[in-house]
Amino acid sequence: MSKKYWLLFIIIINCSILSSQNSEIRKNYEATRIQEAPKIDGLASEEVWKKAATAEKFVMVEPGDGTPIPESHATEVKILYDDLAIYIAATMKESDPDKTIRQFTQRDNLQQSEYFLMDINTYDDGENQTRFIVTSAGTQADARITGSQEDYGYNVVWESAVSKDENGWYLEMKIPYSALRFPETEKQRWGLQFSREITHRNETYVWNYINKSVGQMAQYTGLLTGINNIDPPVRLSLYPFIQSAFDSFDGSDDFSFNAGMDLKYGINDSFTLDMTLVPDFGQTAYDEVELNLGPFEQIFGENRAFFTEGTELFNKGNLFYSRRVGSTPIGFNTAQTSRLDSEEIIENPSRTDLLNALKVSGRTDRGLGIGVFNAITSEAKAVFRDTLTGNTRSKITEPLANYNIVVLDQRFNKNSSITLINTNVTRDGNFRDGNVTGFLFDVYNKANSFNVEGQAKMSNVNLPGQNLTGFASYFAARRTKGNFRYRVAHEFANETFDINDLGINFTNNYNNIFWGTSYQIFEPQGNLNNFQISLYGQHLRRYKPDKTINTGMGGDFFAMTRERFAFGGSLDFNSKFRDYFETRAENTYVTYKPFASSRFFISSDYRKKFAIDSRIYVEEYFDTDYAYYGLSIEPRFRFSDRFNMVYEFDYGLQKERPSFVNKVNDNIIFGIRDQKTVENSIRANYNFNTKQGLSLSARQFWSTASFGDNSFQKLIAEGELEPTSYDTNTFRDPDANFNIWNLDLSYRWQFAPGSEAVLLYRNSIFNEDKLSELNYSDSLDNLFSKPARHNLSLRVVYFIDYNNLRNIFRS
Repeated sequence: MSKKYWLLFIIIINCSILSSQNSEIRKNYEATRIQEAPKIDGLASEEVWKKAATAEKFVMVEPGDGTPIPESHATEVKILYDDLAIYIAATMKESDPDKTIRQFTQRDNLQQSEYFLMDINTYDDGENQTRFIVTSAGTQADARITGSQEDYGYNVVWESAVSKDENGWYLEMKIPYSALRFPETEKQRWGLQFSREITHRNETYVWNYINKSVGQMAQYTGLLTGINNIDPPVRLSLYPFIQSAFDSFDGSDDFSFNAGMDLKYGINDSFTLDMTLVPDFGQTAYDEVELNLGPFEQIFGENRAFFTEGTELFNKGNLFYSRRVGSTPIGFNTAQTSRLDSEEIIENPSRTDLLNALKVSGRTDRGLGIGVFNAITSEAKAVFRDTLTGNTRSKITEPLANYNIVVLDQRFNKNSSITLINTNVTRDGNFRDGNVTGFLFDVYNKANSFNVEGQAKMSNVNLPGQNLTGFASYFAARRTKGNFRYRVAHEFANETFDINDLGINFTNNYNNIFWGTSYQIFEPQGNLNNFQISLYGQHLRRYKPDKTINTGMGGDFFAMTRERFAFGGSLDFNSKFRDYFETRAENTYVTYKPFASSRFFISSDYRKKFAIDSRIYVEEYFDTDYAYYGLSIEPRFRFSDRFNMVYEFDYGLQKERPSFVNKVNDNIIFGIRDQKTVENSIRANYNFNTKQGLSLSARQFWSTASFGDNSFQKLIAEGELEPTSYDTNTFRDPDANFNIWNLDLSYRWQFAPGSEAVLLYRNSIFNEDKLSELNYSDSLDNLFSKPARHNLSLRVVYFIDYNNLRNIFRS
């Protein structure tokens, strides 16, 4: 990190000593202790509720700012507690109950239902909160909130029930202490916020006022007091599972059975251990694979629950790409080149098996967050068979590997943090190892009006006989208060920076500058509830050699009307672009002409039975025929409160793009490519109730890449191209026709709190060939003439709470 960065960082630290909690007076609610717990039935009819104080006088947070809730929709909340849990009762008045939107959904899926929300911050640090939501239909949702990030992969076991009558709807909640982390102190002091979403009025109200123009919403909690002399329970939960699957493909059938367990253990009042033993991810959602013709790997979202829940600490600094754990062996592609002329490959696993994984995370009452992550993957081998002798041999493509992350994150002033993080991957034997260390800071001033953020990262890659050390940094300063805001940022990486053993970085060797300014409204104006307009720009440079990559600027806007019709777009202009990665050669680039791009989208009101999203994208390169056009249409239908469906159609056309084809002798060969892409997908849900539902997900993706016979060129000086001959019969034919189909149909039943059974049927087909001249219909016929893979699996997970088990044995 440069001296000027350190100096500015120290100045900001010195001027950020005081608390950043907003200057508004915080509301306070004092809970009432009880001896006999109420029944959770949504009625709140027991006498004990009459003893509790009432939290009321909610104020608007969306779309307005602080307007008191009307008496016709008055909302009241009460809290009780005992030695085991806290209990919440809420009354939501409604002058016209028939307008209340109730949509049956499964856990963590709110759709358009109206809901009640409670945030609890047991350390009152203005940052880390646990969120509990109950919809008007009774669906539960829970999440961990870190700043503005919502992690709905977080799941704990708690109880709720709703009821309704001609005056509105009502709910009761029971949050056991085993679902919370709190300090072991005589008197608890927790941050508290309530919120009510009135969807049919397009309004959201909160108990403690939130100033949207300053800071983050997590910093505007009230106080929950009165909870005294409670002991943190033993937080031990077991999730044993069994899974069986039948797989059929091209005349070959296979049956498998697996059993394992996930475990959660509260080490103390602050820290939790999560483990997965003998994991099985056979029912995770399929990846949206595409035809990838670029120089970088395709990135997929994480669908494995263990790697999505409670990972906010491990994601600091963007050094953790969880799909690295259990990914393709590092020697998968080289297995083909290791094959002798007389050999064939009979086995080459495309994934490594995860043996076990654990994570320990939490935060002390002084704001120190500590995270430890470890995972171990098994050895993978490619097996070769000699076609002449019949002998076989094997080659290790990925040895036993150990993945580790250690994080220390110190929060202070309720809005700022300093973080130290290390990630490392150690592979057994003479293979590649990686180690990355990052120092991060994110600091706000006392008034929450200004923020500076910085990162310094050091990478070390140990290869057989070679050790490469890299460095990267990032610094940004921004105004974070008021209608007008601005930001400037600088990012740097040298040519050896590499975090790809456990993280992901496509590029290095850069020295870039960014800037931006924006104007936004926080209260409705005219017919608009929300409006924001931004101007931005960037100057991208290569670090070594020092060359300009690109300079560009643009603007975008977003608006939403009072009737929830959203629209927006952007317009960008860019200078010529030197691409050092498309060439697949070091210190070599191809030059693309200056270009302009524009986007526009609309999104209609989701509260209606029918709604639609649509996006248009156009990119034009000057003085050339290179262009790209994209169109997306996504209608959604809510047939009833139980059945909804979303269809998405995407079309893309890339014309006359100069693209890498091959390396022949010392020449880098490019070709002029046309690429067409069509994607159709359907997502549908039918929910019998909030515990049982059917889900359908289907996707068909088709893409072709066509290179004309006389379209080939070779790369010459200054990134220019000149025509050349290229024989596709002798060398690699770059044409491609890619088609894939996936279908998932599942039945999910939550038969007990924290326990569920999932029956899943899968159907998938894949085809890739060189027939790029085929039209969509003929290519689809070819796809469905291929053998399909059918998979039927059943997974049952049962939740066991140590405290309940102990009580059973005691009784």
